[in-house]
Amino acid sequence: MNVLFAPSFARQLKTLERDLLEEVYEKIELFRDQKNHKKLKVHKLSGRLKGRYSFFVNYKIRIVFRYLKTKPKSAYLMAIGGHDIYK
Repeated sequence: MNVLFAPSFARQLKTLERDLLEEVYEKIELFRDQKNHKKLKVHKLSGRLKGRYSFFVNYKIRIVFRYLKTKPKSAYLMAIGGHDIYK
């Protein structure tokens, strides 16, 4: 799967600690293979974030993304953070 970063996502990555950043990149690599989506707990969001999805980096950190209709097998990573990114 092709993974693209939103500019805001790239800026959020720069604020993360080095150890967490390494973990994020590991999870993104796992995310590229759809066989790992169950392991990452990929799930559809509702409410204000309807049409978007999320997966877990660790117990506290999540990544919000959407699948791109214009580019098959592509995901656009939009936000990273704690549970408050859903608000």
